[in-house]
Amino acid sequence: MNLARFFQLEGKKVIITGASKGIGKEIALQLAGLGADLALTARDERELDAVKKQIETYGGNAEIFPFDLMNTEKIPDLVKSIHQEFGQIDVLINNAGINITKPAAEINEVDWDKVIDLNMKSAFFISQAVGKYMIAQKQGKIINMSSQMALVGYYNRAPYCSSKGGVSQMTKALAIEWASHQVNVNAIAPTFIETPMTAPMFEDEEFRKEVLSRIPLGRLAKTEDLMGAILYLASDSSNMVTGQTLAVDGGWTVW
Repeated sequence: MNLARFFQLEGKKVIITGASKGIGKEIALQLAGLGADLALTARDERELDAVKKQIETYGGNAEIFPFDLMNTEKIPDLVKSIHQEFGQIDVLINNAGINITKPAAEINEVDWDKVIDLNMKSAFFISQAVGKYMIAQKQGKIINMSSQMALVGYYNRAPYCSSKGGVSQMTKALAIEWASHQVNVNAIAPTFIETPMTAPMFEDEEFRKEVLSRIPLGRLAKTEDLMGAILYLASDSSNMVTGQTLAVDGGWTVW
């Protein structure tokens, strides 16, 4: 048996949201290196174009689709454009997200709506739009970026925990509805990830120590720590897996 074929992404058509920076950008670079054809979407066209050029420098293939996912009524048009460009959609990675860190007593309605709308509402409606194509072609993989905060509570993150808990439950609901069409819907739940964007947060030594005290493996995650889970859930190796939230959290949620 050729096990390598189970992890093959060569020629797969993959949409990545929030692909202009951070985790989304790193996912794009890694999947391009594995031969996937990428549709990259985020709000900033200039940053998206820089990612596309970096991918092409290494011989990869990517097209950019600048878009604000808060504009939910236009999501079907976005997905239609991507499908017309690539001919099919094999994988959707719902990576776009936001966090507003405030004590629960200080959260206002604007804060709440901004987090819920981007993290959960937009993920649902792009999954819905992509799901229609996947159902028609009788195959597809949807990967939602959840969080360990879907599984535990934490300080100053009431909207974020709520949104990511909703993402994990949405994952189960879509998995049940679309299983008969061979559309797999799963989620990844990372712990705190060390990136240039999160670096200022961890300059607070007390906060860093508190976070590390909750991770049995004793370190923050790096972006590359997510790649095995993404490859697994995007490839044929996970064809019998659906409705799951895979924690990549160094053991945080084991406690």
